[in-house]
Amino acid sequence: MTDFLISLIAFIVVLSLLITVHEFGHYWVALKCGVKVLRFSVGFGAPVLKRVAGADRTEYVVAAIPLGGYVKMLDEREGPVEAHELHRAFNRQPVHKRFAIVVAGPLFNFFFAIFAYWLMFNVGLPGLKPYVDSVDANSVAARGGVRAGDEIVSVGGRATPTWQAVQQELLTLVLQQNTIALEVIAPNASIPRNVQLDVTGVTRDPQDVQIIEHIGLRPIHLVVPPVIGSVQSNSPAEAAGLKSGDRVVSAGGQVIENWMQWVEFIRAHPDETVSVRIERGAAAQDVQLSIGHTEESGKAIGRIGAAPGPAPEVPQDWKATHRYGVLAAVIPALQKTWDMSSLTLLMMGKMLIGQVSVDNLSGPITIAQYAGYTANIGLSSFLSFLAIVSVSLGVLNLLPVPMLDGGHLTYYLIEIVKGRPLSDDTQMKLQRVGLALLLMLMSLALYNDVARLLR
Repeated sequence: MTDFLISLIAFIVVLSLLITVHEFGHYWVALKCGVKVLRFSVGFGAPVLKRVAGADRTEYVVAAIPLGGYVKMLDEREGPVEAHELHRAFNRQPVHKRFAIVVAGPLFNFFFAIFAYWLMFNVGLPGLKPYVDSVDANSVAARGGVRAGDEIVSVGGRATPTWQAVQQELLTLVLQQNTIALEVIAPNASIPRNVQLDVTGVTRDPQDVQIIEHIGLRPIHLVVPPVIGSVQSNSPAEAAGLKSGDRVVSAGGQVIENWMQWVEFIRAHPDETVSVRIERGAAAQDVQLSIGHTEESGKAIGRIGAAPGPAPEVPQDWKATHRYGVLAAVIPALQKTWDMSSLTLLMMGKMLIGQVSVDNLSGPITIAQYAGYTANIGLSSFLSFLAIVSVSLGVLNLLPVPMLDGGHLTYYLIEIVKGRPLSDDTQMKLQRVGLALLLMLMSLALYNDVARLLR
């Protein structure tokens, strides 16, 4: 219940903040262009809070449904306008002003993402240093010349003080090129060496959290003993009689020395029944475990519904923080925003041509879960999540789809080329098409959310 409340509160905070930023962009530029604003609303539906202020008696509203917002401007298409205020009506503005007002919303989302990343880099991103524990034989990393014990100093010319930084750079570059340059430094060495990774055959899924493993790298990790900490209700682990405190000794005749080996064994044997030897207190016993399954990247993997006990303390010399100074953080914040914008657009394009599964689409349930998860982890993770969602809103709203800001911008570009606007009838027809497309997209995202919950 506590996790649910945290996720709900974090979700409302994230959406309300980003919607406010987006709508404030429209509002601020509209005022600068001399357009009268009648209402600034965060949310839809019945007003929860309402205030009327300013010479124009603008209504500032917080509404009951925090799933959007709008800025209502004086416009002859929405009602009669008095003669002395015609020059302040939105529809009477020259096309360059209308364009500026509409594009300001998405641009403010990008500005906010830059600010969030800048603040994140100032706070610092905690993580583990990118020491390589082992390299899989005949893997991309092995062929490139990475060796066990190396520390990855940079990927594609960008510094990588943590494994998280390594993963993000690899995810970005693997979508863009077939060869990735790494700088690595061996233990006790003072000069780094350059290696080249040929990633031609590596997965192109931009959300693949196992990109490091696909390349053949095994990050340094704590050896967690194969002791069960908790068991989910109605899970295969519970059905087999496994309990908190049980130590796994072997499974299917294979000796299990740590939790990672146990996880790998389970993942590799979906829908199989295996004999598992455990130690419970001083006694050893065998249990029959019927392993379940779940889907990951279109492949079935084993799952039993058990979590490990408390992990050992991380050694201090393994820890690192990805932090920049106040001025130094500006450039990486800009780069990060650009990278995430490019990655988001690239992923959308690959979805359209079928290279990336539409299963990657997320809706409000997944966003709420991640909002709560990152809020629990710490400020840096929450800021990163805010920036990613803000970038996604910016990119989505710039798509040339009627009903979105990008659709209106497309109308204005046509108006500039033709010398006259599209007819109201044509725009209304296009709006209906855009509405249908958005409803389909939202339905698919919500379906994906529910499907993830049921896995």
